[in-house]
Amino acid sequence: MAFVLVQHLAPDHESILVELIHRHTRMQVREVTQGMAVQPNCVYVIPPGRNMALLNATLQLLETSGPRSQHLSIDFFFRSLAEDQHECAICIVLSGTGSDGTMGARAVKGAGGMAMVQDPASTEYDGMPRSLINTGLADYVLRPAEMPAQLINYVAHSFGKLSRPIPAPAADGEAPLATIFRLIQSQTGHDFSQYKLNTIDRCVHRRMAVHQIQELDEYSRYLEQCPADVEALFHDLLIGVTSFFRDAEAFEALEKQVVPRLFAGKAAGSLIRVWAPGCSSGEEAFSIAILLQERSEALKQSFKLQVFATDIDRAVIERARAGLYPASIAADISPERLARFFVKEPDGTSFRISKSIRDLVIFSEQDLIKDPPFSKLDLISCRNLLIYMGGELQKKLMPLFHYALNQGGMLFLGSSETVGDFGDLFATEDRKFKLYVRKEVAYTVHHREFIPPHLGERSGSMPLGKTPPKGSTPSVREMTERAMLQQFAPAGALVNDRGDILYLHGRTGRFLEPSQGEAAMNILKMAREGLRPALTTTLHQAVANKEPAHVADVRVKSNGDLTTVDLTVQPVAAVPGAAVGPKLFLVVFDGVPARETEQRKESAVADTAEGGADDATDVEKRIAMLEKELRISEEYIQFVNEDQQSTNEALKSSNEEMQSMNEELQAANEELETSREELQSVNEELATVNAELQTKLTDLSRSNSDMMNLLAGTGIGTIFVDQQMRIRQFTPAVTNAINLIPTDVGRPVGHIVSNLVAYDQLVADLQEVLNTLTPKEVAVQTQAGQWYLMRMRPYRTVENAVDGAVITFTDITEIMKARAERRDSEALRRLAVVVRDASDAITVEDFEGRILAGIRPRKGYTVGTRPRR
Repeated sequence: MAFVLVQHLAPDHESILVELIHRHTRMQVREVTQGMAVQPNCVYVIPPGRNMALLNATLQLLETSGPRSQHLSIDFFFRSLAEDQHECAICIVLSGTGSDGTMGARAVKGAGGMAMVQDPASTEYDGMPRSLINTGLADYVLRPAEMPAQLINYVAHSFGKLSRPIPAPAADGEAPLATIFRLIQSQTGHDFSQYKLNTIDRCVHRRMAVHQIQELDEYSRYLEQCPADVEALFHDLLIGVTSFFRDAEAFEALEKQVVPRLFAGKAAGSLIRVWAPGCSSGEEAFSIAILLQERSEALKQSFKLQVFATDIDRAVIERARAGLYPASIAADISPERLARFFVKEPDGTSFRISKSIRDLVIFSEQDLIKDPPFSKLDLISCRNLLIYMGGELQKKLMPLFHYALNQGGMLFLGSSETVGDFGDLFATEDRKFKLYVRKEVAYTVHHREFIPPHLGERSGSMPLGKTPPKGSTPSVREMTERAMLQQFAPAGALVNDRGDILYLHGRTGRFLEPSQGEAAMNILKMAREGLRPALTTTLHQAVANKEPAHVADVRVKSNGDLTTVDLTVQPVAAVPGAAVGPKLFLVVFDGVPARETEQRKESAVADTAEGGADDATDVEKRIAMLEKELRISEEYIQFVNEDQQSTNEALKSSNEEMQSMNEELQAANEELETSREELQSVNEELATVNAELQTKLTDLSRSNSDMMNLLAGTGIGTIFVDQQMRIRQFTPAVTNAINLIPTDVGRPVGHIVSNLVAYDQLVADLQEVLNTLTPKEVAVQTQAGQWYLMRMRPYRTVENAVDGAVITFTDITEIMKARAERRDSEALRRLAVVVRDASDAITVEDFEGRILAGIRPRKGYTVGTRPRR
């Protein structure tokens, strides 16, 4: 064996586990490095901040990602261990918090491995051990000191025998494996004789290794004596390796290819039905329900969604109904789906499926082999169930699935499963991901082999407790035995240790009659006059001594006559797999004929005569009979007194407990009264605080209104943005410069279309202000010709912390016009000076050619004029 230790460590924690372990073992202890090969009799310790997997008997290290709370390093390693070592895998879960290791242990058990867990009573933190124990997957629950010996015994009995084939069941049903099948069927009602032998072989040999049993016939005898282990073997045969969205690529194909087809062409409010047989603990059914819900929301229409999830294991169905899963499922579900469809429990160790998804799934206990199927289905998801069944069962299930699906319905199988020879019933949609479409074909004879209502009918012997089919003819032997029993077998009753009647045989009316009052099938209450004392005493003796008790010559009054009966009560040995429990007793009423009664009396008289009473009279005979009855009555009275005394002691104990509970309730009531007064005081304080808050809220509302009116009244456009440059708020005046509507709140300012001309540096300038905290001013012009002074300043809170920026737009159109006019007048003035000093005559005309001004030339030149137009 090689030992790999996976511990929860902080990424920056330097582990000294290697040194600690090395002090207590002669084996080599190593901290794992990338690609390290696993050798026998060595101990390997995971390094901090890494996940570890086993691949081809080498240890591979991977960087961790995501929050530390989601580092499920134990689950991660157990899953890889199961995939790499299969039935040779052994997982041991020790003290720790949370549920890490539970899902990985399920994978190990599904691969045929063994799971051992530390006894929670010996742990410092019992979260991880209890999580695994609650699943029912643990083979051993031991203290650490007890684990080595049990581990060595398991390995010694298990390894080396994995390849030993189990012989096929004999036709006469006497082979050990046939005995095991019979025990499982009689106790659970489920037949595994047509499952694949390699599956049976793996589970049976693992259970044999758990109990250190060498031979198969010895194990079959052990099961006959231990019904509890029959139940354990049954659960081992049913262990399903399942998880949310298992095989992500297959579920992606289901989501993209199948789910849209289920909704195609259906009006809002239509019914969509899905069946997930062999659902185990419900992960696959809930995964499909999540896909359906997401598609329905994407279409923005309401549909009636139904997911039927069935399994033959009642225990896993109950767990699935609860919808509670360990926190380690976070490794299989995206954070978005985890936050949307799951609710984290207060203790943080588990998630519960949301009510919206839970209401879509209907869980039911159902045997796919013999119970009627669901019908009118749009999708059947039967993944990794057929691989455990033999060829005959698979041939029966395919027509069943075809029958249950609607026209065009889809069948979703596991990666190692196909429809086999039933290509005439299903067309292949996706060969890689095992998606099939139902064909519309007429049923042939072999197609109807497994179709309701005659599901799972087989030839063979009639199960125990079942009546023969109507119209069947009994054999001569059965007729003879029935007549002999009716004629010669005494009347009797099968009762439990309290006298409750479970079964009546023969004519018991002479000894039993319905009791007065409420109907009760109790033999002590139904005993006729004269029988009850002797019956009570005899039953008490048989229960106490666990051996037969007998009373002869009990006189019972029946219909006004006295009947003599011999009464016998004897324990009944428990039968493995019986429908009733242990501690059963058979009460036999052996009526004594009148002739035999007289002979007994004469014999009694002769015995008396031999004792020296030759002249014994009828009075003496009567005295002897009365003395016997008196002795029986005294024993009955003694039994009643003892029973009454024990009842009184129980009542006295109950009375003391009730008094103690009354005192505790009184103390609790006083504490509650004190708490009520404290809560009343706190309530008054809260009322005062609420009134103050209401006043402050009113003031704040008024201040907010004043601020809004102030911003609107100033006519200054203002935009408030956060650190990510998303718009928080804006005033109406800003819409002249930037196109904003109320729904733009929350959008990045860079996504908004502005009316500014020749200015596209808004985002860059705003980022510069946020980075440098330096205000910035820019004059900008809109397409309508208006000018604004745009100021950008950091937004500071009351605590002087920068929490965004403020952009204001001040209208400066008039100022810009005045500046333009002033520039024009200055230009004209300078032009006039230039013209005045010029040598040529100059005229100034407007756009229509009219002379606005003229300058005469200097002396010595003539002036030419242009006539007015």
